[in-house]
Amino acid sequence: MISAQQLAWYPATNSASIRDRSWLQYRGSLTRRIQAQCSDFRVKPVFQSFATVHGDERVVMDLRPGELAMVREVFLYCNHTPVVFAHSVVARKDLRGAWRGLSGLGNKSLGSVLFANPKIKRTPLQFRKLNPKHALFERACHKLTVMPSSLWARRSLFTLHGQSLLVTEVFLPAILDLTS
Repeated sequence: MISAQQLAWYPATNSASIRDRSWLQYRGSLTRRIQAQCSDFRVKPVFQSFATVHGDERVVMDLRPGELAMVREVFLYCNHTPVVFAHSVVARKDLRGAWRGLSGLGNKSLGSVLFANPKIKRTPLQFRKLNPKHALFERACHKLTVMPSSLWARRSLFTLHGQSLLVTEVFLPAILDLTS
């Protein structure tokens, strides 16, 4: 049984620092904002497959327990340093519809696709401070040499023709080394 606390994402980041909030609350393309700070930006895919999703994602995506969805995980690098871990989920049935091109992104940024189409709508951002108990925390920390006690994350749904794509972005400590 999943507790309400495990599912909780919030509409505000009141406890985040001002520097964290400038990244977390940014509504434009995070990819473009990071690219503007880097001489060498790249996307490194680390996982893409059909998988069961976390309980908090299943609720948002309206998936049945055990139902598979396409999960894609990438690290966004700025000058050879990972600054964001991005995790996206799309229902299997939607890969034949609005999101059919997503399975072939490779090392291309999802943001470059989402922000290029004015028909794609985005829900308000939700925020959460992840700790080691959250399933995404360990995967986000995979490339880090020093394990933080927590990481800020944000997520939102992107919709096209009534079909949804959930994008969660986990901000790694090095993001604060960039000018916000």
